Amino acid sequence: MHNTMNTSKKSNVLAPIAAFFGFFIMGFVDIVGIATNYVKNDFNLSSGIAGTLPMMVFLWFAIFSIPTGILMGKAGRKKTVLLALATTCVAMIIPFLFYTFYTVLIAFILLGISNTILQVSLNPLVAAMFNKEKTASILTLGQFIKSVCSFFGPIVAGFTASRFGDWKLTFAVFAAISVISVFLLAFSKVEELGFKSTPATFSGALGLLKDKFIFFCFLSIFLIVGFDVGLNVSIPELLMRHAGLTLENAGYGNSVYFAAKTTGAFLGTFLLLKIKPMKYLLVSLFVALLSYLALMLIHEVWSLRVLIFMLGFAGANVFSIIFSFALQRFPSRSNEISALMIMGVVGGAVIPFVQGLINDSISFTAALSVIFASLLLILIFTFNLKKNVQ
Repeated sequence: MHNTMNTSKKSNVLAPIAAFFGFFIMGFVDIVGIATNYVKNDFNLSSGIAGTLPMMVFLWFAIFSIPTGILMGKAGRKKTVLLALATTCVAMIIPFLFYTFYTVLIAFILLGISNTILQVSLNPLVAAMFNKEKTASILTLGQFIKSVCSFFGPIVAGFTASRFGDWKLTFAVFAAISVISVFLLAFSKVEELGFKSTPATFSGALGLLKDKFIFFCFLSIFLIVGFDVGLNVSIPELLMRHAGLTLENAGYGNSVYFAAKTTGAFLGTFLLLKIKPMKYLLVSLFVALLSYLALMLIHEVWSLRVLIFMLGFAGANVFSIIFSFALQRFPSRSNEISALMIMGVVGGAVIPFVQGLINDSISFTAALSVIFASLLLILIFTFNLKKNVQ
């Protein structure tokens, strides 16, 4: 009896650790930014063709989000998260063993599908472990953990490229971490305390868009992910064009960005317990807009790095705050809302693809303006959300 109680306690302690470790795996999707630049270089691709790589990752958020919400209602959140983690492992192994443009496409498709399943199921799973009042702070902590992974991705790629002459070793490292995450969650007992949700349906999830508040949340998620991925893909080329850096050195600009996101998410975890999320969101968006305007005009390398840091810091908590607003709108429909919000992550496919087309047909500067327009629209939508958020 005593041993059973000890095992139960260990399992209960392991549950939040395992769940938050899932956010680290979620960060694997951000490797698409630096990977796109390496693949573009390895196979001599145009900006338009290279822009299909982020699309192959993020397109699936539009297709699999609602089906995942339905699956989650039937199989449970934990089993759905486990499926996502196992699929991520397979996605990372493929390009390491077989490296061609087409196997990279297949790997990124699998990564997109697994990340869709993970984001739809993990956010409500973690939110349900804690009191509803802490939702914004808890989801921000998850984004902090995701940002830690995003920060190390370009560093690992740069290190393996310079030290071993093979950036693809990054995939092997990520595959090993995925295996660990599967075992962590598989052997933990998850108790869901906060959000109780009705089963998700296609009509129910899409019907939520009739609610103006949910609709603006959806559009904001679409645009902030588009901003994030679009900037992530653009940073190396920006530093190469504006400051004359090599791809290996320019790639570390992504790490500056994700270091800022990590710092911003970590501080946001505590600040959002004291500052109203809406006020925090508005200040963040104003700082991001001003920083991005300066980024488009400046050519000095250290000034660019400072501005990249400011953008990462300001944008770190936008996703989690808006996501928490949506979940709190209709708590009893958290599965459907989660699926719908994650469907908005398809912005990470659309925005970089549009940027790539504009880059090829007009100019790189014109492509950068797409990101600025995304930020401006989020600010406009946020003022509409403000009317219904206390």
